[in-house]
Amino acid sequence: APVLISILLGASFSRYQVEDSVEHLLAPTHSLAKIERNLVDSLFPVNRSKHRLYSDLQTPGRYGRVIITSFRKANMLDQHHTDLILKLHSAVTRIQVQRPGFNYTFAHICILNNDKTCIVDDIVHVLEELKAARSSNRTNFAITYPITHLKDGREVYNGHQLGGVTVHSKDRVKSAEAIQLTYYLQAINSLNDMVAEKWESIFCDTVELFQKSNRKVKMYPFTSSSLKEDFQKTSRVSERYLITSLVLVVTLAILCCSMQDCVRSKPWLGLLGLLTVTLATLTAAGIINLTGGKYNSTFLGIPFVMLGHGLYGTFEMLSSWRKTREDQHVKERTAAVFADSMLSFSLTTAMYLVTFGIGASPFTNIEAARIFCCNSCIAIFFNYLYVLSFYGSSLVFTGYIENNYQHSIFCRKVPKPEVLQEKPAWYRFLLTAKFSEDTDDSEETNTYESHLLVWFLKRYYCDWITNTYVKPFVVLFYLVYISFALMGYLQVSEGSDLSNIVATATRTIEYTTAQQKYFSNYSPVIGFYIYESIEYWNTSVQEDVLEYTKGFVRISWFESYLNYLRKLNISTGLPKKNFTDMLRNSFLKTPQFAHFSEDIIFSKKYNNEVDVVASRMFLVAKTMETKREELYDLLETLRKLSLTSKVKFIVFNPSFVYMDRYASSVGAPLQNSCISALFLLFFSAFLVADSLINVWLTLTVASVEFGVIGFMTLWKVELDCISVLCLIYGINYTIDNCAPLLSTFVLGKEFTRTKWVKNALEVHGVAILQSYLCYIVGLIPLAAVPSNLTRTLFRCLFLIALVTFFHCFAILPVILTFLPPSKKKRKEKKNPENREEIECVEMVDMDSTRVVDQITTV
Repeated sequence: APVLISILLGASFSRYQVEDSVEHLLAPTHSLAKIERNLVDSLFPVNRSKHRLYSDLQTPGRYGRVIITSFRKANMLDQHHTDLILKLHSAVTRIQVQRPGFNYTFAHICILNNDKTCIVDDIVHVLEELKAARSSNRTNFAITYPITHLKDGREVYNGHQLGGVTVHSKDRVKSAEAIQLTYYLQAINSLNDMVAEKWESIFCDTVELFQKSNRKVKMYPFTSSSLKEDFQKTSRVSERYLITSLVLVVTLAILCCSMQDCVRSKPWLGLLGLLTVTLATLTAAGIINLTGGKYNSTFLGIPFVMLGHGLYGTFEMLSSWRKTREDQHVKERTAAVFADSMLSFSLTTAMYLVTFGIGASPFTNIEAARIFCCNSCIAIFFNYLYVLSFYGSSLVFTGYIENNYQHSIFCRKVPKPEVLQEKPAWYRFLLTAKFSEDTDDSEETNTYESHLLVWFLKRYYCDWITNTYVKPFVVLFYLVYISFALMGYLQVSEGSDLSNIVATATRTIEYTTAQQKYFSNYSPVIGFYIYESIEYWNTSVQEDVLEYTKGFVRISWFESYLNYLRKLNISTGLPKKNFTDMLRNSFLKTPQFAHFSEDIIFSKKYNNEVDVVASRMFLVAKTMETKREELYDLLETLRKLSLTSKVKFIVFNPSFVYMDRYASSVGAPLQNSCISALFLLFFSAFLVADSLINVWLTLTVASVEFGVIGFMTLWKVELDCISVLCLIYGINYTIDNCAPLLSTFVLGKEFTRTKWVKNALEVHGVAILQSYLCYIVGLIPLAAVPSNLTRTLFRCLFLIALVTFFHCFAILPVILTFLPPSKKKRKEKKNPENREEIECVEMVDMDSTRVVDQITTV
């Protein structure tokens, strides 16, 4: 049944879809910045905001962008490079997108200016004027930074277009190491958007082809589709590594279940255990496709979530099978296996469903995290059902093969030792087995102890880890572990940089690196929007507005207006009517300031009176964008200022959509999952045989999570969407491996703590070790994938597995030998009053006559 269900649901891959919107996945769902963006878009239409200001001021839209620099740090404003850049500009504007019946060029899909011409970056006009000045041997043309003047009198901002700038006195540019060009496209309908997307692709090809013919310069193309493509590229570059991982896991799973004894070896169960996990994952993927879900690269983590949980459950069942008596019927042995292992497996599965279920709830504000948790819940649920049915049935079949003394691989009847001696050596090696009738009463009856891992744990490791001289070193090592974890924990940072989730050798990474290197002096550009009708003509209001923008590089109609009035020697304390008349009749018609007209919204009232209902200015903050914390602090500072100011304003930059409430949003799934896990552990303390099990489990989970967070920070992994999902999984992975170990120890009676530590390791250690080895082998190929997303995934999952393994095989076995529960108190004292008297009668047969020889009371 599981096979048929998986095949039927797997057929839904014909409806396979990929999520296109990175913002939908990674930006906080309930973000104030999204509301602010809608308000900005309603006040100032996007298409009329692109012709003079730094890109992405309101919404990215469709665009193509390129950074041009030199390998030798040459001056990009010299004659050779100026001609080269203008030649590239000409090639870009001639790009054609072929569609049936028409060829689209940049002129057909560009954003138009007021005079119906294509909007291009002002740096192009600067370079053209620079070239014309050189042609006419004029030496008086100067470029100032970050604001320069064109020959038509316009004041333009070039802080985002010139990079690596060296200046003379009075901000005159001496040289620039990089230049950035941006081409904005229309996307007003589906056809226009499709053409623009195709144009972006040809744009990148054109730039790369242009660089091949000009190898002395380096060009970094980037488009509005680059982030989406590079995010999904992780899936494509991971394919062969995942196949390698699958082959390695299959090989090791088979080896871990194999023995020299060909009857008791279970290689097929290792393979079928992995097949169980695969069927469950395929079923979950089929359900996702049928319900309209879309694939994204974060789903690469789901198979590893399934691998850790599913393989441990199957190995635990196999370990329970080794403890059953061989003279029992297969039904009785199977019943014993389910009774011994499925209770703990059921509880850990419930924990997975609760923690990931909370992550899949509406409380999660990051859509990628919510979808991942939802799909993990589906996969875990079906994995539990398939372990019960598919793997349970497989265990029954191999049980019958073992009872019939058939070969574990070839299913052939194994001959008796006397028959086997007549065969060749290779034949005897392949069919080596121990028959139950060959075992004397004095020998150990458990024939599974010849398994390598069982033999290693029982004969060597258990005695070594509980040795009196080893324990101090383990405790010391744990203190070192806590110290380094604390050092990392105090340096945790939130990773809101989108380059952390894309493949490495991509346009996004290369462009972002160049952008941060050359253009971080004046960034980011922030829109400052006043959305109320205030007394603009009032001097105190003007000073208030300028006071709020203090500390920024300002590019605003407001400041230009003040300068204009000062030049005319006009007092700024004009009455309202004179102010609006000035705007309509003089200011807006002056060529020097006409381009600022779009930054003011007018509203007509009675008697033809005009009122200014909204205005905007653009502020350029001098921050280092390489430090995302600075941008986040800037956002928080401006938000607080907007709440306390006298003027109603909002600030906006498209990156705020990803950063707004990111810290609280990305940590919410982990926080909610931790709370739910603790609640479930507390609640189940009243149901389990001993509440100390949950106390130790809680302390172990806290220790593991603390260590993983600390060490992943030291390993340069930030707290982002991917790492938080791994930490949620880490809670369950720790419980998966530690719960059976702790349960066996705490519930043990008689003997000493050391004895029960050894017993717990012997019973559950093999399953933990087998699943750990398979898990690590499966993770290793992931480290080689050229992607930041998989790099984060590998480092977090590797640390979770390593730290959990360290706790299971070192920390817990040592600490439990000298901390509660005490085994001495659990001894059942025999009460003399309740002593049972048994009469032992010894009969002696003398001449066929039965005579009572002795009666003894015990």
